[in-house]
Amino acid sequence: MEFELTDEQRMIVETVGKFVRTELDPHADEVEKLDDVPPELARSIREKAIAAGLYAANMPEDIGGGGLDAVGITLVERELGKTGFALQMLVARPSNILQACEGEQRDRYLLPTVRGERHDCLAMTEPGAGSDVRSMRTRAVRESGSDGSDTYVLNGTKHFISHADMADFALVFAATGTEETARGTKNLITAFLVDLDTPGVEVRRGSQCVSHRGYHQCELIFTDVRLPAGQRLGEEGRGFALMGEWLGASRLQVAATSIGRARRVLDLTLDWAAEREQFAQPIGRFQGVSFPLADMATELEAAELLTLRAAWKQDQGTMTDRDAAMAKLYASEALGRITDQALQTFGGMGLMAELPIERYWRDARVERIWDGTSEIQRHIISRSLLRPLGA
Repeated sequence: MEFELTDEQRMIVETVGKFVRTELDPHADEVEKLDDVPPELARSIREKAIAAGLYAANMPEDIGGGGLDAVGITLVERELGKTGFALQMLVARPSNILQACEGEQRDRYLLPTVRGERHDCLAMTEPGAGSDVRSMRTRAVRESGSDGSDTYVLNGTKHFISHADMADFALVFAATGTEETARGTKNLITAFLVDLDTPGVEVRRGSQCVSHRGYHQCELIFTDVRLPAGQRLGEEGRGFALMGEWLGASRLQVAATSIGRARRVLDLTLDWAAEREQFAQPIGRFQGVSFPLADMATELEAAELLTLRAAWKQDQGTMTDRDAAMAKLYASEALGRITDQALQTFGGMGLMAELPIERYWRDARVERIWDGTSEIQRHIISRSLLRPLGA
């Protein structure tokens, strides 16, 4: 088994790492204080990312993307993870679900997004439907016109929709019918491409979140929004399958981001342990500090190997939902433990805004929730273990 990165992969790491250090990190404190990214700064970073060939790295080359494989994009996400989401999302990796666009949808949504001319957001979660996606209440009712054309009328509310305030359109999942299952009646879900300036669409800033300041979560309210059938993405009632086809990639993104952030936190903690003195010696010489550092480093290496293994399997076409769930679960929870121990090592100064540790500590918490909670990942893993045994 080969663990060494190729020359191309090392170049990816070096290029993205340098971009983070020179173009993103210098603005981290400003974004933290403002809880926003000034429009001029956002535009400048996007332009630089496009010029550097980093934009849409997850999209195929034949449509203008970077064409990176799963391991390559995981390395990109790892390096971008060393800064906050408000800045790293400007080096856009459009939703992979957009690759399901067909015909005119490609020219209107997919290709402009890859070029950086339009920006997408993903709208699944609702106040009453988080992990239980199929219980969503947002509905799209199909109406047939006298000319034989179909229109969908969309009504409902989505919340926790990341960066909807910076997006031009949303990938919206809505119920379009029901089906009977072994667990009762379930909604049939359909995906739609919805321009956010469409009459009847309202975008509201959501409640302030302690994690990732400047990266806002929003509410989307749909009131009798009329959508031509041409804005349906994929087949009617197949949205849940479409969602599942791409969720593995998003979970690997969370895992890789968690690893990058944990690496940054560990490096800061090592510097502190080597420089901070108590009782006439560096605090790193005390076992109470040095042993936790060893645990932090070991957990980080384990999380990285688990995540890169899942990405490698994705490139081989053998990655399972369990592989992605294990990577997301372990990496996000390892990040939580590492940031908590880092704060303990810094002591009282770790909680002060003058140092970035409290920021990383706050930011880490959301990774165990979005893109499927830790409990959902454990459910996926345990069912994959028990199902072959008939349990």
